[in-house]
Amino acid sequence: MSLFLFLVLAAVVLGIIGFAAHGLFYLLIIGAVVLLADLVYAVLRIRHGRRWHRAAR
Repeated sequence: MSLFLFLVLAAVVLGIIGFAAHGLFYLLIIGAVVLLADLVYAVLRIRHGRRWHRAAR
């Protein structure tokens, strides 16, 4: 869960810097790609993660 939150935070920061700074539009694109990859990772983890968890004792 912490990896998910860290990647979301990194994507937001890159997006803000890419939007605000002149000539750093590529950071906005990188932030968007990181955010999309993070959302795909979260969906895959939610869908397939239920089978892999062991029952708590």
